[in-house]
Amino acid sequence: MEGTYMKNTESKIVVAVDESKESMHALSWCLSNLVSHNSRNTLVLLYVKPPPPVYTSFDAAGYVFSSDIISALEKYGSDLVNSVMTRAESVIRSNGTNINVEKITGSGEAKDVICSIVNKLGADTLVMGSHGYGFFKSRALLGSVSDYCAKHVKCPVVIVKHTDDK
Repeated sequence: MEGTYMKNTESKIVVAVDESKESMHALSWCLSNLVSHNSRNTLVLLYVKPPPPVYTSFDAAGYVFSSDIISALEKYGSDLVNSVMTRAESVIRSNGTNINVEKITGSGEAKDVICSIVNKLGADTLVMGSHGYGFFKSRALLGSVSDYCAKHVKCPVVIVKHTDDK
């Protein structure tokens, strides 16, 4: 395929999106640089929810956890997914690109879920923002999600630096 540029081929591009401005910038960059306006490409928006908390039947004082509290936490997670996907769809609309869009939501450790889904989909490219560990600062302890994915997926990984990055 020497001399063939990605814009001229049909491909599946996965963009990892989350609550951050960096991920939306990466999506916008992808639309401007990897996708032509009459593309037959498929753009997959991938959002990974953090691992669900482990609930026990009783807390330390012996009270049963309320199902209302558990439901509220699950609803918050769903609202977050919907908010991120709505923002991503807005970025796509404002770009004016006519592209097939699929949305996938995973749950678990971001780096593991992203790599697993990208490999299962047989994606041609993974696009990620450069913020490393995103909204959940605890991910910093695990190292950069983008660095991990670059080493563990079977396709090229594009890490898009936000203009604020130093």
